Amino acid sequence: MNIKFRLTLMSFLQFFVWGAWLITVGNYWFGTKQWSGAEFGAIFSTLGISSIIMPAVTGIIADKWLNAERLYGILHILGGLCIAYLPQVDNPSTFYWVIFAAMMCYMPTISLSNSVAYNILKNNSFDVIKVFPPIRVWGTVGFIVAMWITNLTGNKASANMFYISAFSAVVLGLYSFSLPACPPQKLMDENASLTEKLGLNAFKLFGTYKMALFFIFSMFLGGALQLTNMYGDTYLSEFEKIPQYANSFVVKYSTIIMSISQISETLFILAIPFFLKRFGIKQVMLISMLAWVLRFGLFAYGDPAGGLWMIILSCIVYGMAFDFFNISGSLFVETTTDSKIRSSAQGLFMMMSNGFGAFFGGLISGYVIDKYFTSDGQRDWHSIWLAFAAYALVIAIAFAVLFKHKHNPKDVESVTH
Repeated sequence: MNIKFRLTLMSFLQFFVWGAWLITVGNYWFGTKQWSGAEFGAIFSTLGISSIIMPAVTGIIADKWLNAERLYGILHILGGLCIAYLPQVDNPSTFYWVIFAAMMCYMPTISLSNSVAYNILKNNSFDVIKVFPPIRVWGTVGFIVAMWITNLTGNKASANMFYISAFSAVVLGLYSFSLPACPPQKLMDENASLTEKLGLNAFKLFGTYKMALFFIFSMFLGGALQLTNMYGDTYLSEFEKIPQYANSFVVKYSTIIMSISQISETLFILAIPFFLKRFGIKQVMLISMLAWVLRFGLFAYGDPAGGLWMIILSCIVYGMAFDFFNISGSLFVETTTDSKIRSSAQGLFMMMSNGFGAFFGGLISGYVIDKYFTSDGQRDWHSIWLAFAAYALVIAIAFAVLFKHKHNPKDVESVTH
């Protein structure tokens, strides 16, 4: 079978596993189980903890002891079994620990899937820079297809979303054992310290004011990255409590509406080279932050009737908000750090945004919504989204004032050519 097709299938299933439940789990939590918002925030914090701990650990294992494709398969099978157990759970605290175990298995597979693909493509003499992006795009397609299947089969609030995810995870795990071997590279110096092996030597970058500021802003913005994944589908679904919107398209097909965000994400990737070349790294990061303000603000004023355009526009803006920060932030790290610690620095960027940022964002948002914006089980979504928009606006203003970075066209040549 064609190598590129086999890796495309891997990429598709990698994110199908996640898309089957990530956007819709709020409906199951708040609607079907009717558990509290504070505890729900803790559920999403597991993504952050797992992103901090596991990628470095699994990276060391794949580098030294175990074929990457086998480790990848084992993690997906174990994670799938954990997800399959979730429908049996009848209290929030147990749900937390089970999904925590599932995320400890799943989150490192995101970087492992890249490593496996890079290794196989190189071994088969493919141009990785040219061939990999079209393969990775199918991951986002997989995420979208999973969302649509969950919605169209009537499972956006049922336990079946977990079975859909678990089944695809086990299939992917078994499939990965058929991939070409990716043996340990053993590139790490045997005498390297544990700090170096875990990539923690990049933390010395905090000794530089500019880099410290960048990583701190990455964490604060990272707190906003998962908020609409956490609450977006629940927000749209809860319009059913308002009689005039109860049978609206938005309520019935909320997950499909939310999938516009992922579609937008794939399209805005294509626009990044133009924006980087025209405005520079700092301005593109700032545009991203302002896009988050729009993302939340449009949700605050949208509704399934006359305000439907705001909901759709918010989903379109998501692509700019998400992509522009992740790509330009990664490029900033690439062009401002020493080559010896560049990989560790990229890991630190992801750790601050998707790790610590997601962890604190999940915990704090759940607590704040439950304490200040929920009364008798009813959430004040208008105020919730405005609060999130205000948070993003404060970050954007502070970033514009405090972060100094001069645009150098040479910095973006690698992505514009």
